[in-house]
Amino acid sequence: METTFTELDAPSLSPRRRFSKPRRWGGILLSAAPVLFLGFDAAIKLAEIEPVAAAMQHLGYPGYLARGIGLLELACLALYLIPRTAWFGAVLLTGFLGGAIASHLRVGDPLFSHCLFPSYVGLALWAGWFLRDARARVLFAAPNV
Repeated sequence: METTFTELDAPSLSPRRRFSKPRRWGGILLSAAPVLFLGFDAAIKLAEIEPVAAAMQHLGYPGYLARGIGLLELACLALYLIPRTAWFGAVLLTGFLGGAIASHLRVGDPLFSHCLFPSYVGLALWAGWFLRDARARVLFAAPNV
């Protein structure tokens, strides 16, 4: 018998109720790597150090945009870290990372190291959220997996 979304009651959607501890901790650990990377990336953009200015110039963006991009990245990351808004943060960070992919493709950077790296970060964000939050599994219609 397959369970549908309408048959699930509200308590069963609690992020902690439907998962084993190892799965939840696996999700937290899987989320930690991209969260730490994005936090560091935002911090160096806010600090406006020379490598950031050089990278912005390489990508064709004026250096003064680094601070705004860093603030946007921190805002999206904050939404991702709040359990209730993690889905919205994941969606916004996906768009943010998509912009990074487009920027690297536009200037002809190497495919696997520069262009696809934001995809790896995004996959880790979504996979971590999927493992640690039951609502993600309901969203993707896989509550019994």
